[in-house]
Amino acid sequence: MNFRTKVDKGLSYLLIAIMGIMVINVLWQVISRYVLAVPSSFTDELARYLMIWLGVFGAAYVAGKNGHVAIDVLRSKFNKKVERKLKQLVSLLVLLFSLGALVIGGSRLVYITYVLGQSSPALQLPLALVYLALPLSGVLIIYYKIQDLRTL
Repeated sequence: MNFRTKVDKGLSYLLIAIMGIMVINVLWQVISRYVLAVPSSFTDELARYLMIWLGVFGAAYVAGKNGHVAIDVLRSKFNKKVERKLKQLVSLLVLLFSLGALVIGGSRLVYITYVLGQSSPALQLPLALVYLALPLSGVLIIYYKIQDLRTL
């Protein structure tokens, strides 16, 4: 099993775990609100943060599987050589966006929230930990796109 397969498998297990925790969390939220009539104070916030992690790590997983939304009309009009160059350009643009927005921008966000000592209201969780998903997913996307560029 090569390293990319291990990263794919680890990322898929992480996404499954996050989704499972989200289901249990929302189920508890419904039970505590409607059955016990004592709404839980942390479930809404936890669901929000888990959704953030699910979204950004899900995007990294999809980028690794090359399953992102694509319009094939333009690509299908070219020959194989131009199509290959177009795939390389798209991978490079995704890599650059991930570097700038997710890794650099996300790291700055993590640093600022860490220095300011911001924490979530209900869970008292450091927000830097929540925002850490951005640079981590950016690094994963960059890894996947470098691998894609090497194989094109």
